[in-house]
Amino acid sequence: MFHLAAAAAGRLDTNSGQSNCPFVRRGFGAVDKARNSASNSQLADGTEQWTRSGRFVTPRSVRASPTAAVSAASHVTPLAFTRFYILRIHAIARISLLLLCAFPVAVAAREPQVPAKPLARLELAAGDAIVFLGDSITHQCLYTQYVEDYFYTRYPTMRLKLHNAGVGGAVAWDALQRFDDDVAAYHPKYVTILLGMNDGRYCPYNEEFFGTYRKDMTTLLDKLKGIGATAIPMTPTMFDARTLRLSVHRKTWASDSIALYNSVLAYYGTWLRDVAAQQGLGFVDMWSPLNNITMQQRKADAAFTLIPDAVHPSPPGHVVMAAAMVEDLGVPRQLSSIRLALAATGKNRVQAAGGTVSDLAVTDDKIEFTWLADALPWVVPEDAALGAELARMGHRFSREALTITGLRPGRYELTIDDQKVGTFTAAALARCIELQNNPKTPQYQQALAVAELNKQRNLGPVQSLRNEWGRFQGFARVRPAAKENPDNPQLEQQAAATAAKIKGLAERVEKLNAEAKQIEDKIFTVNRPKARRYVLKRR
Repeated sequence: MFHLAAAAAGRLDTNSGQSNCPFVRRGFGAVDKARNSASNSQLADGTEQWTRSGRFVTPRSVRASPTAAVSAASHVTPLAFTRFYILRIHAIARISLLLLCAFPVAVAAREPQVPAKPLARLELAAGDAIVFLGDSITHQCLYTQYVEDYFYTRYPTMRLKLHNAGVGGAVAWDALQRFDDDVAAYHPKYVTILLGMNDGRYCPYNEEFFGTYRKDMTTLLDKLKGIGATAIPMTPTMFDARTLRLSVHRKTWASDSIALYNSVLAYYGTWLRDVAAQQGLGFVDMWSPLNNITMQQRKADAAFTLIPDAVHPSPPGHVVMAAAMVEDLGVPRQLSSIRLALAATGKNRVQAAGGTVSDLAVTDDKIEFTWLADALPWVVPEDAALGAELARMGHRFSREALTITGLRPGRYELTIDDQKVGTFTAAALARCIELQNNPKTPQYQQALAVAELNKQRNLGPVQSLRNEWGRFQGFARVRPAAKENPDNPQLEQQAAATAAKIKGLAERVEKLNAEAKQIEDKIFTVNRPKARRYVLKRR
């Protein structure tokens, strides 16, 4: 029965009689201890032994030889055999009771846990704060800027608190050093995390480096949970090895580092995805879209890149990243839809989503109506437009559809607020035209004004704010070494120099945040949709 129990609870080591199951080792260890601690007494004839509990034990001489066993059996009395079997049955019963008590615990431990659900979508309300935590790629103030453009245009009446917390050269440890004042102080509901590019140290996979990253990221996630924020880990971005190979700087890099580092970042990102799934966090895949689009474009242009220095994406690359965030965070995609079904009887039907149609007037050669949208299209500055095209940003995340059926055959000119937008056939209008990428529409120009104001905000006070925290990062790195080596004058000088740079940091941070808010106030005066008059004339 012992072997059956061990087989059920864990593999038995037939050589030692020990099981690799922790419970079996603990349970039977207690029995063995009781057995070994008991003192034995030997009968005068030396043929049998009894423990203080009355248990029969065969002497060593009998155990050593079958012949001796036969000889010994002739000296054992019937009463001894009876007592022996009774006690053996009791011992088996005790072991069985232990197993019956133990197995429910073991089975309960193996019962599947209810898995956590990863974050499906952002649940936002006015006043909610989102912090974008990261390294130099976040410090560039580009993908964060384009995501902010999305929020400003898609939620024109809901003001969120959006804070860039990126610092150039940062690793996960650095983020922990400024956590209280650069993250927690903003009371975030969500915190996106883009770290890892520097943590792998630009070399082939290293277990020690990954272990440090894993430890610090785990601590960071725990701290975010502790302040009630939902973490949204994001994979490290692409390392463009081909760009580096073609660069004059390639000689300063080891060949394996160039060849393997993009794969290292993929590994880091895969670990983050598993953590997000296990803990029920948000998750954004930055690595895949950058790599996929680059591979597709190189089929036509072998020198194509979204990452000119192999590490920091260009503005179009940052648009691809922003599109990945909008896709993976489950925020609203379609902007609006207007559908007019004209009937010869005059019973025209209007269907609209994302706004309101009013004052519809239809004649033989003209249709006109007023449209008040709920939001503006998602538009980025001109220097990032290529990224919007490559990511199909407008169609996927800002679709502004217009469908008109029942028109007489021919070509029709569309104007919005007396601004000519384009000429379309009746067949094209019946299928559906999309206006979100048309720079001639008044709503596109309005959204572009929002994007340009936000660009000004990011290139000005936001970028300056991140530079201030970069100085703090230098101080935070030198400080521990200086404390551990008080007799090192060089470290003492470095610590003093970095401390001088962050003097007055809190006041400067407050001032720069106020300047950023002033520009944001202007954004909220121009991001409200206006009633637009649509006129469609047959040519």
